[in-house]
Amino acid sequence: MLYSKMLIPTLREDPTDAEVISHKLMLRAGMIRKLAAGIYTSLPLGHRVLRKTEEIIREEMNRAGALELTLPFVQPAEIWQESGRWDLYGKELLRFRDRGDRDFCLGPTHEEVITDVVRKEVTSYRQLPLILYQIHIKFRDEIRPRFGVMRAREFVMKDAYSFDVDEEAAEKSYRTMFDTYTRIFERCGLRFRAVEADTGPIGGSFSHEFMVLADSGEDSIFSCDSCSYAANKEKAEIGEEITDTRPVPQQALTRAETPGKRTIEEVSSFLKVTPKNLLKTLLYTADGSTVAVLIRGDHELNEVKLKNLLKADSVTLATDEEVERITSAPKGFAGPIGLKVKIIADHAVKGMNNCVTGGNAQDLHLLNVNRERDFAVDQFADLRAAQAGDRCPRCHGTLAVQRGIEVGHIFKLGIKYSKSLHATYLDPRGKEQYIVMGCYGIGVGRTVAAAIEQNHDKDGIIFPLPLAPFQVIVIPVNVKDTNIRDTAFTLYQSLAKEGLEVLIDDRDERPGIKFKDADLIGIPIRITVGAKAIENNQVDIKIRKTGQMELVQTGQVIEKVKGIVGAL
Repeated sequence: MLYSKMLIPTLREDPTDAEVISHKLMLRAGMIRKLAAGIYTSLPLGHRVLRKTEEIIREEMNRAGALELTLPFVQPAEIWQESGRWDLYGKELLRFRDRGDRDFCLGPTHEEVITDVVRKEVTSYRQLPLILYQIHIKFRDEIRPRFGVMRAREFVMKDAYSFDVDEEAAEKSYRTMFDTYTRIFERCGLRFRAVEADTGPIGGSFSHEFMVLADSGEDSIFSCDSCSYAANKEKAEIGEEITDTRPVPQQALTRAETPGKRTIEEVSSFLKVTPKNLLKTLLYTADGSTVAVLIRGDHELNEVKLKNLLKADSVTLATDEEVERITSAPKGFAGPIGLKVKIIADHAVKGMNNCVTGGNAQDLHLLNVNRERDFAVDQFADLRAAQAGDRCPRCHGTLAVQRGIEVGHIFKLGIKYSKSLHATYLDPRGKEQYIVMGCYGIGVGRTVAAAIEQNHDKDGIIFPLPLAPFQVIVIPVNVKDTNIRDTAFTLYQSLAKEGLEVLIDDRDERPGIKFKDADLIGIPIRITVGAKAIENNQVDIKIRKTGQMELVQTGQVIEKVKGIVGAL
């Protein structure tokens, strides 16, 4: 491909509205352009990278026995109402009406549609197992799209769905997809980790996220230093702390005036105690019912854990009015003593003695509060957000934290959708059974962006070879010099005949501009044809990732480049 015939509108400066490295570099490298908030055009260079990513995904999905199809992007409201998600999904679901005044939405996901296909076409156990997938557009009306294609509203996703006769068969399909995803991200040349994750609005019994490791990642990954346990911040469990079991003398309950002191920082400073000795009482509304949640003062509540514990559709902090109605005090002074609601406490509360709590009266806190003597806990659970240094829930190891970018997510759905949409099959005895489902997604654009976040330097992108738009770029430093130009084009044509993906920079530009653009767009191998080198029948080969440069005889270039491609 001739550079002069490509549309590669590179930029010298970082765009002012780009926040993360991948967004900046994809714009600067001429890969994407913004049409509207969270909606991007993929220009030719970006399109090539996306297609290469899709082909890796497609090859591995086909290898796993999955069948590709295409599902409608526009979906009728009736099927979402049938599954119960029309009202539950929230404002990310972009709804509209057609000219017949019928309700539709733009598909943010395709569980309903694929289940509708299978319930109409699959009737017997002989047709199962079945894995169907597509690589198609999704639309989620994000409240704040950001980070370029990392969190866009319109994006391309590979979504797959498995259908099995029972839980055991579904586990096998899940493991097949887990292994398939592992191969996909290995082939993409990415450093990643699979972690346990919450199922979120998709639902289901358990799931894993595939995280590309990058310091700029917006997600936290907690992993054990002694075993294979790993989970994202929403799912990360915490092993119970080893506490001193010796009895602690209980001191007399004492009132303390705390005028205007509401926060943990304010109260601990005013009373000259550590946040660790404070007991936070948080009031939450879960599907219309109020519960009190007790957390140690130096810990934070994980609302996902609370929601899952209560099996609630939603949990929200109680309003100021609700807090005052239940505690008879303004927000900031709630405590567990005398509350007439269910009390749930984090495991760490078990080891607290003679602690400080709100006094359920304005400007009042209580000192030397002790569980059992002063209040009762209805249920203990792992409720707090994990921190580096916490105990592993699986062994005696310690949790460490890394940053990551979610690029894939797999779910074991069970019969959530097959039951609501009545997708069944007849077993060998002729008895009707619900199909057991799984769901598996990969964000194609997110994968590309994550690869850039993980692979870049001050000069631009360093694409892993499998994702690079071209494998090799040939740069004649002076296209007006006939000898240089002819040598460069001969190399270009020879490499292309060998099946290598080659771009030749045939522009009449200064060498410095060509070198900067080559580094910016991240092509792995650069061949420079200059006057001094070709006097000795040599060209300069540079590896973008390492910066390694080597003079190579022109007759050995093809063999050398093929060896580098094999090594990368």
